[in-house]
Amino acid sequence: MSMHNGDGKMRVITYRDAIREALLEEMKRDNTVFLLGEDIGRCWEGAFKVTKGLAEEFGDERVRDTPISESAIIGTAVGAAITGMKPIAEIMFGDLTTLAMDQIANQAAKIHYMFGAQAKVPLVIRTPFGGGVNIAAHHSQSLEAWFMHIPGLLVAVPSTAYDAKGLLKTAIQGSNPIIFCEHKLLYPTEGPVPEEDYTIPLGIADIKNEGEDLTIVATMFMVHKALNAARMLKKEGLGIEVVDPRTLVPLDKKTIIDSVKKTGRLVIAAEDCKTAGVTAEIAAMVAEEAIDYLDAPIRRVAEPDTPIPFSPPLEKYVIPDERRIIKTIREII
Repeated sequence: MSMHNGDGKMRVITYRDAIREALLEEMKRDNTVFLLGEDIGRCWEGAFKVTKGLAEEFGDERVRDTPISESAIIGTAVGAAITGMKPIAEIMFGDLTTLAMDQIANQAAKIHYMFGAQAKVPLVIRTPFGGGVNIAAHHSQSLEAWFMHIPGLLVAVPSTAYDAKGLLKTAIQGSNPIIFCEHKLLYPTEGPVPEEDYTIPLGIADIKNEGEDLTIVATMFMVHKALNAARMLKKEGLGIEVVDPRTLVPLDKKTIIDSVKKTGRLVIAAEDCKTAGVTAEIAAMVAEEAIDYLDAPIRRVAEPDTPIPFSPPLEKYVIPDERRIIKTIREII
């Protein structure tokens, strides 16, 4: 697949525009696809401007501004999905999925099972997680591990523009409810995205950097911090392999385990709280399935179990960074 445009130059777009392109292409391809959420329409075009221009293109019927009620947004979307539509619901901040947890965890996730596979819920819930923009404890959490815990939900955590577009198109074309997690700080980041149509299958991890000495499994914005740490340590002759799962459900265990077999050391980095989080699940999986290949204890880099502070220095202190990743790597190399 070519990532070049006609003049041979690499086409580079933002993560935000990659998601918008996926929405645009799938809405053109399938007229049962529609968007709903707070402030996504003509007036505001999304809190993070992802839906810019889509209401003009497709009209207010297919890009629906909703009341400020997350339970109504997801409840409506679940009803639309089981009657044959393909809703893409945007929850403005991931923290606010808490207001729709019954609709997500007890309805969307369970309907296919409860009705003996007679009903499907082809629903995409797009929502931004993560801190780093000083908007305090109600708007900065990373709750993706909650959704990993609910049977029936898929969970995507793309870290690049390329992955975001390819995974979102797969999610929209699928027939299962999926939580599509987007880190706020990723929206302005740029990367190569092909002009041709493409999709990325769920459950296939991507090795973002190859190395022989230690494996880092990282998610979302932490992938970029892990890559920075790998570049810094390369100057010291250390080869750090960075594995990006891309989806947490399904989880590509094989790629993670194969990397651990190669390097013998594992650090897991994610921005959610450490206790019972993403890092805990991946650590447990490797301990169960590949402990004999480890030459050192598994180490985790995650947030301390605390609300995200509003104060910029305190927020910077609790959110893991390159320095903490490198310090953790040094502990086991």
